[in-house]
Amino acid sequence: FAVSIGYWQDPYIQHLVRLSKERKAPEINRGYFARVHGVSQLTKAFLRKTECNCQILNLGAGMDTTFWMLKDEDLLPRKYFEIDFPMIVTRKLHSIKLKPLLSKPILDLHSEDTLQMDGHMLDSTRYAIIGADLRDIPDLEEKLKKCNMSTQLPTLLIAECVLVYMTPEQSANLLKWAANSFETAMFINYEQVNMDDRFGQIMIENLRRRQCDLAGVETCKSLESQRERLLTSGWESVSAMDMMELYSKLPRAEVIRIESLEFLDEMELLEQLMQHYCLCWATKGGSELVWQRKKNHPYGHHSEITSGSFSLLLFFWLLICF
Repeated sequence: FAVSIGYWQDPYIQHLVRLSKERKAPEINRGYFARVHGVSQLTKAFLRKTECNCQILNLGAGMDTTFWMLKDEDLLPRKYFEIDFPMIVTRKLHSIKLKPLLSKPILDLHSEDTLQMDGHMLDSTRYAIIGADLRDIPDLEEKLKKCNMSTQLPTLLIAECVLVYMTPEQSANLLKWAANSFETAMFINYEQVNMDDRFGQIMIENLRRRQCDLAGVETCKSLESQRERLLTSGWESVSAMDMMELYSKLPRAEVIRIESLEFLDEMELLEQLMQHYCLCWATKGGSELVWQRKKNHPYGHHSEITSGSFSLLLFFWLLICF
């Protein structure tokens, strides 16, 4: 719905999901916008810093369209991987096969005579989609390596509202695997935060009534707990902010544009909602990801904890804001 009324442009999403005619609350749409903007800017910053000589693993990708959007901007990595449950992958593959707008970019970039594909997997030169359970690390790793995942390339891993559905132990195993598998890497995590307060408890109760259990909500107590889980999993530098803070840093022209799309009755509800979601990013290794700290940088001490060398975090924060 947010795409259909102009919050952001995405010509591909309509070919993967039915565009909802059900009007969402304005605060929900503004939250979606901040999420899409934040993750997109971090992703593009990583791609530009590595000059696209990297790979991306989108964990729990669902019907995400980032691969196609990046191709349009000439910002594709060496290879883009999507991972989700086999049932989800089957649905997405069905749409890709039926829609030339989705299949043509994959085929145009493919350098082999044949394309590896079955009901739960497609592997091409620049794009792979894999049916796997993120809780089963050995199976996940085996399938990724079959699709030519490299442990030597700088690697960006993205998880949006994914880790919270895993137990803390399961998500820790995934984070440790990611930190240990790649010499140079970045992890982006978007999910709930501040879930210990009254508003957070109401969110949990509402989700439970809809048979949706947040198995990993224990790690979503605070920004501190979100940072700590990444540091203890082997990541060297970690930054985190709630989405209200990110929203306040968005380019002013964009904020004016999206706020003119719909009338928002209560700003307080938007603030409460945004304060209960966060964007975290962590990096490890790689001299090509080192960014010198500027003495008088306005965000120089922003929500950052470092257990190793200072890396890209300030650069990425700049890219989000500007």
